[in-house]
Amino acid sequence: MFGGSKIALDKDLLARVKKFADIAGYSSVEEFVSHALEKELAVLEEADTEEEIKKKLQGLGYIA
Repeated sequence: MFGGSKIALDKDLLARVKKFADIAGYSSVEEFVSHALEKELAVLEEADTEEEIKKKLQGLGYIA
């Protein structure tokens, strides 16, 4: 699914992701993470300018 890419996650975060992926019925952690990222990126892609993207990232708590 990730084309061979690997992303390291803190073990506690990975445990939380596994828990919710199982609860939600995802076939794998990778499927859950991919879906979550797609949803977040869709929000950001609605922005027309870099400034709007920065505001959205601030609103989502990703940047200060």
